[in-house]
Amino acid sequence: MLSRENFIFTIGYDGPAAVIDGEAKKRYSSLSTRELAEKGLFRAAYSSAVWSKDPKELETVVEIYNKATGTSVPEASFQKLFGVFLVEVSRSIVL
Repeated sequence: MLSRENFIFTIGYDGPAAVIDGEAKKRYSSLSTRELAEKGLFRAAYSSAVWSKDPKELETVVEIYNKATGTSVPEASFQKLFGVFLVEVSRSIVL
């Protein structure tokens, strides 16, 4: 399983390896799920919430996203919106 920092900044996959945005990871990896969402880094915030498996974090991201965008996207749609799924990957490539 990828570390939290690698999972939330995964931008794609190259075969069995996750491709990580190294610059974003370096700059934002210390932020909490809420802080990521408040900065407008919604995909990273959602990824962080998914990785944590904490329903309260998911609710927080949905609430902040909907408030910032003036929409009412249901939590169930976020997986498709951001294309984030928990997958078993043990290798990563940092760009």
